[in-house]
Amino acid sequence: MSPLLVSVILSLVSAVAYAAAAIVQERVAAAAGGRTYAPVRNPVWWGAVLLNGLGAALHVAALAYGPLSLVQPLGALTIVFALPMAALFAGRRAGRTAWRGAVMATVGLAGLLSLTGSAESQPLPLPGTERWLLCAGTGAVVGILFAAAHVVGRSVLRSVILAAAAGVSFGIASVFTKTVAVEWTPGAPLAQWTSLLVLSALAVTGLLLSQASYRGAGLAAPLATVTVVNPVVAAAVGLTLFGETFRYGAAGTVAALICGAVAAGGLIQLTTDRLAASEDSPAVSDRDAPRPQVGQGVDVGAVPGTRPHLEVEMRSRTVAGRS
Repeated sequence: MSPLLVSVILSLVSAVAYAAAAIVQERVAAAAGGRTYAPVRNPVWWGAVLLNGLGAALHVAALAYGPLSLVQPLGALTIVFALPMAALFAGRRAGRTAWRGAVMATVGLAGLLSLTGSAESQPLPLPGTERWLLCAGTGAVVGILFAAAHVVGRSVLRSVILAAAAGVSFGIASVFTKTVAVEWTPGAPLAQWTSLLVLSALAVTGLLLSQASYRGAGLAAPLATVTVVNPVVAAAVGLTLFGETFRYGAAGTVAALICGAVAAGGLIQLTTDRLAASEDSPAVSDRDAPRPQVGQGVDVGAVPGTRPHLEVEMRSRTVAGRS
C-alpha cells in the first residue's frame, strides 16, 4: 500500500472520528440542558473526548504519510460525514438547506486549504515575542466572542459564536503544535514546555467551548463553524507569521477568496436554516406551562373555559336579565 493511500485512509477515518465525537457532544448537550460547559460526570461525554483525541492522532499520522495539501482538505469532510451519521444513529435528519450549507462549507474550505502553502514549503520558527503576542491576541478574541455569545438573545446565534471561539482556540493550538514540531529536538525534549502548556490550554478551551456550542443549536451549524474557522485561522496565521503563500500567485489568491466566500455562504445557510427551525417550533409547549405547586390551591371556577366557570357566567347573565 502506497504512503499516499495510507494518508487518505487515515484522513477519512479521522474525519469519521471527529464526526462521531460531534454527534455525541450534541446529544450530551441536548440531554444535559442548563449551562454546563464541562459535563465531567457524564461518561458519555468522556467518550466524545476520546473520539476527539483519536481523530487528532489519526490526523497527525496522516500528515506523516501524506502532504498537508491533501490531508487538510480531507479533514473538511467531517461535516459531510456527520449529517448521515446523525440520521443513522441518532435519528436526526437534516433538511435540504442544511445539506446545501454543509456541502458549500466543505467545498469552500477544501478549496481554500488546497490553495494554501505548498507541499515543499517548510514552516519558519515563530519568535518568542510574536508567540506571546499571538497568545495574548487569541485570549482577547476568544474572550470577546465568549462575552458576545452571552449578550445575544438567540440561542442559535449564541451557539455559532461559541463555535467560532472554539474554532479560534483549535486553530491557534494547531499553530503552536506546528511551532513545537519545528523546534523540537531529541536532546532537549522539554525545551518547549511553555508552548506545550499554551497548546494544552487552548485545546481544552476549544473542547469546552465546542461542547457549549451544541446547546440549543443542533449539530450542523456549530460543527460546520468549528470545522471552517479552525483551519482558516491556522492558515491565516501561517500566511502572516510563517511566510506561507497561496499557490499559483495572484490567480490562487483570487481563487482562495472565492472559496472563502463559498464556505462563508455555507455557514450562513446552516445558521439561517437553524434560525428558521427555531422560529417554527413553539416557544412554550403544554408541558412548559406553569403548574400549581404541591399544596397550592386552585380556584377551578375562575379558570375560563371550564364548566364551573361557564355555569357561573350563565347564572350572572340570568340574574342581570331579570333585573
